[in-house]
Amino acid sequence: MALLDQFGGRLDKISLQKLLFLFVRQQESVVFHFVPYRFGCFSFQANADLKTLTKYDQVKETDESWEKTDENDYYLQLKANDKVALRFIKSQYGNLSSDELITLTYINYPYFAINSTIAERFLTKDELKKVESQRPRKDETVLFTIGYEGITLEQYINKLIVNDIKVLCDVRKNPFSMKFGFSKNQLIKACQGVNVEYRHIPGVGIENDKRQALNTQADYDRLFVYYKESILPNKLDEQKELLELLSSKKRIALTCFEANIYQCHRKHLAEALGSFDDNKFEIRHI
Repeated sequence: MALLDQFGGRLDKISLQKLLFLFVRQQESVVFHFVPYRFGCFSFQANADLKTLTKYDQVKETDESWEKTDENDYYLQLKANDKVALRFIKSQYGNLSSDELITLTYINYPYFAINSTIAERFLTKDELKKVESQRPRKDETVLFTIGYEGITLEQYINKLIVNDIKVLCDVRKNPFSMKFGFSKNQLIKACQGVNVEYRHIPGVGIENDKRQALNTQADYDRLFVYYKESILPNKLDEQKELLELLSSKKRIALTCFEANIYQCHRKHLAEALGSFDDNKFEIRHI
């Protein structure tokens, strides 16, 4: 909101994302993270926050822009360091058009242009080569596992990108989350924008009623004994599907909630896949 204040109360959507991206790089404590999306650096969380503010009549959204609609001076509410950072952003970039902001961020932060659908309009051949050099390209066959506990959607998506993961396999029984970005439809949209395929394979998940009262590691260990003895032996088709994906795509990731791999069934699913005859691939928890 303070950013909108400083730029006359209205910014086109692309400019807002680019200016916020540049502002965050001046902050001591990062509030928003970004991913390399269709038009460059993009924060899902910032976009969602703005949409929430429309419900309280603090901003108005059009097809092309965000406009501040309340009378509060949010700049005055910032910490001193953030005021300095915002003044710097206004002085350095306040006169740039959206096209100029796109060009500037693509040149200075080429990683964030790797999924851009418009980069060729703004960059020279040499600049495009620098963008291509930022694109992760890995050939080894690796089965990854990843949890989203304790990280933002943007941090999570960047982990997929830098590890060159081709397919995200959601192995939750119920792909719903109270955490922003991690319910099925939200995750599908985020993955599509960075060229990662999403698959939901609920059959290898654990029922919610079995996940109650998990207070100690011993509780988890007992749950996983049940998982290995009662669920996995009956889900061979799903395991075969995962192995076929791994064979064809080479780099896939099993995902669930827990950050601690010893408290998530994805560890045991990955190990079960690795135990099949003739399977020679690395299992990597990220």
